[in-house]
Amino acid sequence: MKVAIHSLGCKVNTFEAQQMTDSFLKKGYEIVPFTETADIYIINTCSVTNIADHKSRQMLHRARALNPNAIVVAAGCYANTRSREELLGEDVDIVVLNEEKKDIIEIIDKYREEHKKEEAAIEAPVLSEGLSPVSEYGKTRLFFKVQDGCNAFCSYCIIPYARGRIKSPPVEEILRLAGDFADRGYREFVLTGIHLSSYGLDRPESGETLITLIERLSGLKGVERIRLGSLEPKIITEDFVARLSQIPEFCPHFHLSLQSGSDSVLKRMNRHYTTEEYYKSVTLLREAFGSPAITTDVIVGFPGETEEEFEESRAFIEKVRFYETHVFKYSRRQGTAADRMDGQLTNAQKAAREKVLLQLTAKRKRQFEDSFIDAAPVEVLFEEGSQGYTREYVRVQCPSADIPEGAILKGKITGRLNNDIMEFVPNSGCSE
Repeated sequence: MKVAIHSLGCKVNTFEAQQMTDSFLKKGYEIVPFTETADIYIINTCSVTNIADHKSRQMLHRARALNPNAIVVAAGCYANTRSREELLGEDVDIVVLNEEKKDIIEIIDKYREEHKKEEAAIEAPVLSEGLSPVSEYGKTRLFFKVQDGCNAFCSYCIIPYARGRIKSPPVEEILRLAGDFADRGYREFVLTGIHLSSYGLDRPESGETLITLIERLSGLKGVERIRLGSLEPKIITEDFVARLSQIPEFCPHFHLSLQSGSDSVLKRMNRHYTTEEYYKSVTLLREAFGSPAITTDVIVGFPGETEEEFEESRAFIEKVRFYETHVFKYSRRQGTAADRMDGQLTNAQKAAREKVLLQLTAKRKRQFEDSFIDAAPVEVLFEEGSQGYTREYVRVQCPSADIPEGAILKGKITGRLNNDIMEFVPNSGCSE
């Protein structure tokens, strides 16, 4: 049978979609692009904003339109925040909650048996014994989920209700799975989680934390790069940074969640730090790593955000000098504290503030990337089309050579090819 999987939202969803793909391939299913006719469509939904809800519904409707006789599966956070009855009225045959994703094949098989769904006249591919089931779909860089759930309850966020409380598997379990992916050729592991900084806090007796996981993972054969997903500022302590700086495989690229550069807005958001504490974290990182890439998320137009508070936020963002700032207009989420707050801003106000920050981040992004031109050598992991990323996650291309996927080269950034890609000239020698 043909299965099409479309994932929306965060990198955790991306990794879980990869796991589902892996499971289906092992069972002999054929994975096809979402735009093709399939027997089963799986939409790995997101519910972080109203826009995400809308996109999830759109993809469910699109799946039904692509093949009215297919089995349409709604999985993920949108499914967790809606009743099954509501979803089953939206062109959906099966609802799979986040905690049920690991059993998705069994759930679909049970549905087919109960509804007497027959397989289409498609001959499933036979996988040779020992053949890597994701080799033709995999890349050299893997978003690797190591944590789920959140206990933070930021006033604007529905995710703790969709994903539940924090949970994380033991280090040994992660290492076994990571070793399997490393054997398949993945060279860079991007550790992700809904609240990555809380890794191990659900099992305090184990003594396992995010830094101990990174240290153990760095010693695994085949793991040549380790990158982190979004972090909370309070995890950036002197001990954490000192230990991290001693790990050769670690890439100095930090996505440090901010959300607002105004202390009064941060308090209303129920974020548990001040701008002073945040800036101290940034200072520690730059003292240890020199010129690391520091990126962030910022919400504009939070309920009650005044012009003065927005200016405080803009000035703080300029002070920090982020590589990139991902700007989001505040989106009301039913069931959250922020949805009930007074002072809801208009879309026009949010859009105007978004435009200001987008202009600032475009300038800062270019400045950071240009600082690498004719500077110290960089190391690049190439993915496809002779394009790859430095350890700081600067995107480069080598236009003068056909570089194989998975190659790691050292060389210099000599200029800019366009707004998004820098020109890279390798030294002699290539690690493949």
